[in-house]
Amino acid sequence: MATEDKNRATAAAILPLVGGAANVASIAHCMTRLRLGLHDRSLVDDEALKALPAVMGVVEDDTYQIVLGPGTVARVTPEFEQLVEEAREAAPAPGPGGPASVSVSVSVSADDLAAQGAAIKAQQKAKNATPFKLFLRKIANIFVPLIPALIGCGIIAGLNGLLVNLQWLPAVTPALAAMASGFMALIAVFVGYNTAKEFGGTPILGGAVAAIIVFPGVANIDAFGQTLSPGQGGVLGALGAAVLAVYVEKWCRRWVPEALDVLVTPTLTVLISGLVTIFGLMFVAGEISSAIGTFADWLLSNGGAGAGFVLGGLFLPLVMLGLHQALIPIHTTLIEQQGYTVLLPILAMAGAGQVGAAMAVYFRLPRNESIRRTIKSALPAGLLGVGEPLIYGVSLPLGRPFITACVGGAFGGGFVGLFNQLGDTVGSTAIGPSGWALFPLLDGNHGLGSTIAIYAGGLLVGYVAGFLATYFFGFSKDLLTEFNVSQEPAPSTIAATGGTPPSATPSSSGGPDTPDPGTDPAKTPAGV
Repeated sequence: MATEDKNRATAAAILPLVGGAANVASIAHCMTRLRLGLHDRSLVDDEALKALPAVMGVVEDDTYQIVLGPGTVARVTPEFEQLVEEAREAAPAPGPGGPASVSVSVSVSADDLAAQGAAIKAQQKAKNATPFKLFLRKIANIFVPLIPALIGCGIIAGLNGLLVNLQWLPAVTPALAAMASGFMALIAVFVGYNTAKEFGGTPILGGAVAAIIVFPGVANIDAFGQTLSPGQGGVLGALGAAVLAVYVEKWCRRWVPEALDVLVTPTLTVLISGLVTIFGLMFVAGEISSAIGTFADWLLSNGGAGAGFVLGGLFLPLVMLGLHQALIPIHTTLIEQQGYTVLLPILAMAGAGQVGAAMAVYFRLPRNESIRRTIKSALPAGLLGVGEPLIYGVSLPLGRPFITACVGGAFGGGFVGLFNQLGDTVGSTAIGPSGWALFPLLDGNHGLGSTIAIYAGGLLVGYVAGFLATYFFGFSKDLLTEFNVSQEPAPSTIAATGGTPPSATPSSSGGPDTPDPGTDPAKTPAGV
């Protein structure tokens, strides 16, 4: 089957199971997930959806999120959008009964592990509905759409650096440098645009105000006794400026007469927000951005191994609590300042610990075919940084293996942090990927070979530590007795645990975003 046909078939299989085109209010995607706004959640057939070969799992948050994996989700989403559009053009919206549902024969055989995983997801959804976490989710929604450009430009920057060091293709490297740097030079504009869109304002006005920050002419302006620099304040300044623009615009909409709105509102929005940005936000945000970079460097230079141990060990719980989204602007600020974020390679070790823990579960439960199949199908995705199937299908419902996975992440993070403390900085030029998918984005201060070796060593330490901790300390006698039994579940049962049927081949892999919190539990950027 051609790739286009396969992607369209996946989209066609998903659409009726989410209630049809009439039930779809909005469509978006991040690094790994198709995110749907739905009119009626009760029309979704969860079990049939999880049983689809291309679906790794589902996550309920502010939107209904179907985990398809990076690469796959970017190809399925346009097909899904086209099918929705075609369905709406072909038929009127259904009556009070709602969209017609499609009958799907699914063998439902719920086991304890699946029930526990579903309960945990429900609890996390309730916990993540706090105002603070909803605010963090908005912040993540601003930066997640930028991840593909960050990844593409980051890989081009790495390729260009390699060619420059080898003194190959000197006529081409300036062009590559322009491709890699053009987006970062204007990232503040994109942040401003997305911020205004997310907070309910006019996106182009948010972009216009944020563009002031990167305009070369600000170098002629004095503020707080010093001359401003183009780009001062970076993405944090752009975020603040766009939020201010939204509030000014909403104020204008309330007080400006409708006949004058088209002239007065955009003018006052840009004027007021622009003046505050130039004579306040740029300076304040610039100081905060500098402090973030200085603190990150100080933390890893002075407490490298210990800091890495703590960061690597706590990242999975941060994701579960939805707090990892707060790291996305920090990652982006570090990339903007230094060319890479030193935090992401350390946080990515949490995924290594998770992989090691899953492998230990596989060997400790030799007679539980259900869990072993889930692990075998989800492990390739886990190696490439897509952790939801392993987290929700294996370690978290089992309890102890989730803790021992954190131990593996801690040791991996401590390994990378130690080398940072010794002077070998390991960073990532983009956010989003983790695991093996992060290799093309690595950068550092001692050459690519050294950087890759340190990161690979951290992954190996994370795998081994997660495996050993789980194998020897991840199971109580009762847990082994309960789960180490011969089982032959239906495909829907396997899917319910967050995994995929044996025939499925998970896509490979983005953060951090990254957290979304919950999992996003959001898969804002992995490592994020």
